Amino acid sequence: MTKPARTPPPEHETLTLRNNREQIDAAETRMLGAVRRHGYPEASEFALRLAFEEAVINAFRHGHKNLPDDAAITLDWKVEPHQTTICVEDQGPGFDPKKIPDPTLDENLECPTGRGIMLIKAYMSEVRYEAQGRRVVMVYRLSGDKARAQNARAAKGESN
Repeated sequence: MTKPARTPPPEHETLTLRNNREQIDAAETRMLGAVRRHGYPEASEFALRLAFEEAVINAFRHGHKNLPDDAAITLDWKVEPHQTTICVEDQGPGFDPKKIPDPTLDENLECPTGRGIMLIKAYMSEVRYEAQGRRVVMVYRLSGDKARAQNARAAKGESN
């Protein structure tokens, strides 16, 4: 008789990050480690890595455009068995995401902005902007098929 798969407890971390590649990479590595421990499929890991990187890059590049180089962002992530939430908040003036041009329209193909937001929305289950656009909350939910595959791997004792 096989034992039922043990679901790992949720993992959560809140960090203050400076625009320092080593610091950002270390935070990403910790979050993705939690994703792997929860048995998420590789495609989910890719989606979460992409959303994390785009949100952090946007916070520093756009949110902190006119701020001192040492201005920090706040990163908060929580990995649960079937859902991961990533929140990135900058100290900038904010923005209205509805005013960002659609980068897929012909007239915007050469426009250098909007692609990161488009990618985040494409890969995440839910994206919301709060605090006048200074905070993005991204939620990734495993679909039924992905959750079943995750549970099957966990039952076999695999992480990926």
